[in-house]
Amino acid sequence: MGVRGLQGFVARVCPDVCKTVDLREMAEKHRVDHPDFPPVIVVDAMSCVRYWYTPEFWVCGGQWREYLAILEDFINVFMAAGIKLVFYFDGVVEDKKREEWIKRRWNNTKEIARLFQFIKTHRKQPGREMFVLPSALPTFTRYALKSLGQETVCTLQEADFEVAAYGLQHNCIGILGQDSDYLIYNTCPYFSIENLRLDRLVTVMYSREELCHALGISLTHLPLFACLLGNDVVPESLLEGFWHKCLVTSPHKNTSYNRRTKILLAVANYISKIPCSCSSLKHLEDTLPLGSDKTLLYRGLKSYLLPGQQSPWIPPSVTNCQVLPLQQQSAICQDKEIFQLAKEQHIQSENYSVFNVLSNGVIECSNSLEDDCDTEIPGQSLIFRPARQHIYSVLLEPGKGGAYPLVKEWFVYFGNPLKQPELIQPVQPSVPGGTPNLKTLWLAKGPDVEKQRYSTFLACFHLQDEMEEIQALEAPVAGFCCLLTYLMMQVSSLSLEDLNAFVALVLCLKGKSAAQLAGLQLAEVDSRAVHLGAVLVRGLTTLLMANSACGHPFRMDDLMPWAVFDGKLFQEKYQQSHRGCSMEELLEGNESLYTPFQNLKSFICKVCMAKKRMIQSRPRGNGFNTGREQRDFNPRFQQPRRSHFVSPYHNQMRGFVQRNPQPQGGRPCGGLGHPDRRRFHLPPR
Repeated sequence: MGVRGLQGFVARVCPDVCKTVDLREMAEKHRVDHPDFPPVIVVDAMSCVRYWYTPEFWVCGGQWREYLAILEDFINVFMAAGIKLVFYFDGVVEDKKREEWIKRRWNNTKEIARLFQFIKTHRKQPGREMFVLPSALPTFTRYALKSLGQETVCTLQEADFEVAAYGLQHNCIGILGQDSDYLIYNTCPYFSIENLRLDRLVTVMYSREELCHALGISLTHLPLFACLLGNDVVPESLLEGFWHKCLVTSPHKNTSYNRRTKILLAVANYISKIPCSCSSLKHLEDTLPLGSDKTLLYRGLKSYLLPGQQSPWIPPSVTNCQVLPLQQQSAICQDKEIFQLAKEQHIQSENYSVFNVLSNGVIECSNSLEDDCDTEIPGQSLIFRPARQHIYSVLLEPGKGGAYPLVKEWFVYFGNPLKQPELIQPVQPSVPGGTPNLKTLWLAKGPDVEKQRYSTFLACFHLQDEMEEIQALEAPVAGFCCLLTYLMMQVSSLSLEDLNAFVALVLCLKGKSAAQLAGLQLAEVDSRAVHLGAVLVRGLTTLLMANSACGHPFRMDDLMPWAVFDGKLFQEKYQQSHRGCSMEELLEGNESLYTPFQNLKSFICKVCMAKKRMIQSRPRGNGFNTGREQRDFNPRFQQPRRSHFVSPYHNQMRGFVQRNPQPQGGRPCGGLGHPDRRRFHLPPR
């Protein structure tokens, strides 16, 4: 989180703190001074994703191939300068930050509500001033960088601490990010991603020494300065009285400054007179209104103490202040070998979320671009919860009496007040022969084990009986097909037109380059398609989690959005499908896609039929949803009854004629577009 207002204060009031630097020159100087060590910049990736995502479109679910190309260009510029990058990502949300995390989620919810209202009113994407990160962007950025050959680290504790520690211990030329905490840590130089000019490799370096000079304090005062302004440990709400006292005695009386600037200067003036010693800290703790916890300041100061460092505020016996990451003996998973492997894969960005479940049984998911006014589409958290319950069952061992430990979920969706985590019960999937344990799934070898991994993965999505047909598909399409089939089964409002759009998307995307996708133009944006795009992308993270839990039956690269999804292309296919375009138009006249299109639809409809789920035709035309109606929260989102239907697909069937629309928009699955369209021929599968 950093210190609120400090970054802006530095830019406005202390311009000497901001020094323009040439990273190429700094790298060359490092090579001269340290010929045996290449220049390294450690990157706080979570504070950079907003600046990396520069494709024109961002509301439609993500322009993933464009984004991948942008990341590759970013890396290549640094490589050309001989600078190695090491990327750090937040791997946990620590308890001390949960309140702030919840506050940000509520703010994001309001931003997303305004965004959807704009789209419904204007049928277009708003300007960058309303920018919201595409759903799951930080998650997939991690895997994108790894796929591009970069060293990526997923943290076991707060990322800013690990970034600062890495920079110090590895003699990095600097930290690249946008977090004022890097002005407080006594570590390597701090570079601004916001001010980076990539073409020239020039940016702003924030000088701690100049900041201290401007404030009239020493470097050792900086951690206390941060704590007395409020940070992740010391809440601002406890400091109002102290700030008032500082303001009264402050010599800074410039009336043009805002209140936060005056507070920053007044606090700096107050602590400049305090000797840096343990006794001074004790005196401060006794005089400040810190409530019942008098150790807040001490803990706040320790949070800035990096490994090997000492502070005059803290007794010399304390050298590494941070609470150690969760150790195996206190974890839910008591198998040391499995726990260690999960931990290593977590750090190296080789699995997704499983270590969080195995260590402390807590998992979270931030906001998605979901329309809370759309009463027909449940929150993605609820859609994928049954799959997650099966994944938890794969990961966790039942205790005495056969009961599984509960998993604490912090998931953002309409109707969840986020007052406390939801306690989720793991549910055993229906795996032929029973669910294998993690030692088998993760460590065993051989064709039988590979089959077990695949069937366990499918069982998490209720597709264990379809293994032969799914395995016959190309891996990215197979993963997408699992996800789409699961979605069609779980969300009863999804229509034949939605199915057509998704299938056409994955087939047409395969041959398109990032440049072609960037050149795709949209006349208007449909809010429901925005919502569905976000649901689909969040579903891909559920595939990643299942894949990680089941021992990687798929390569992680095959489940990435740039392999199967593009936001603008989905918008185009969605609008074409709901307007009743022919299959030829939907598939861009590519005859080689006609048969795969029909086969994928055939498979999904067959599976849905077996689950008594009828996929109806409900074309929406150009009637964009503009309703403002309030939805009622109902966690039992699936329809209690689903109508049976006779599938138009039979093993002996070689073709079919499109059916006439049923009354009330009820044409069953099997056709595409209007009833007078051409006859489609379906070869035997």
